[in-house]
Amino acid sequence: MAEARVLTIRAFRHDPADQGSVPRLQDYTVTEEPGMNLFTALHRIRDEQDPSIAFDFSCRSAVCGSCGMLVNGKPRLACRTLTRDLPALIQLMPMPVFRLIRDLSVDTGVWFRGMNGRIESWLHEARPFDPTAPEERMDQATAEKVYDADRCIECGLCVAGCATAAMRPGFLGAAGLNRIGRFVLDPRDTRSAADFSVLSTGEGVFGCLGLLGCHDYCPKDLPLRERFAYLRRSLAWNLLGLGGRKR
Repeated sequence: MAEARVLTIRAFRHDPADQGSVPRLQDYTVTEEPGMNLFTALHRIRDEQDPSIAFDFSCRSAVCGSCGMLVNGKPRLACRTLTRDLPALIQLMPMPVFRLIRDLSVDTGVWFRGMNGRIESWLHEARPFDPTAPEERMDQATAEKVYDADRCIECGLCVAGCATAAMRPGFLGAAGLNRIGRFVLDPRDTRSAADFSVLSTGEGVFGCLGLLGCHDYCPKDLPLRERFAYLRRSLAWNLLGLGGRKR
């Protein structure tokens, strides 16, 4: 039986709220176990070596999207990243774009709340809501497309891996563009792609550089490339007078 590897976890440490804190990298050693993921390794460090290290977590099942970080330079979820797939030296950094709270913990909530507010991320209907009305139906193919877009867990990996988001703070990112696509697809929503004024600007779909890091790093394998193409086509249809409001 092969001897277990000793991993070196090189973690970013810094507390912006502490004026005396200096950004640094700190090394920890962990003995690898079968099936170990980074989530487990970080908890072992916190429980057995350094209770002061900060990182985000919740579900351990790639559902909450809390444990996003840069793993050897790539945005990943700690709970889905097995140490056996990584070298013995693992460098962990906080995700860029988002506000740093401390160490590996970043505030994705403020970014996503701002994005959802900008695009008014709720159904817009022409009729007043009637709680006694029967549920509206849609065909199965459309329902599956809407459901697919709704699978986003708002982990922020797509934003952290986006070159445009790193250079342009107002860019909606793949998460925001996917969210717009979800409402454009939904027949219950009265808005077309042209009704989202930010969509056709440099902060919308045309701000994308086409590197598609978002497509590579999405833990749910959302069809982001296809979503961007759909939004561009929808804008073109509206410009040519072939689109318009859905009802």
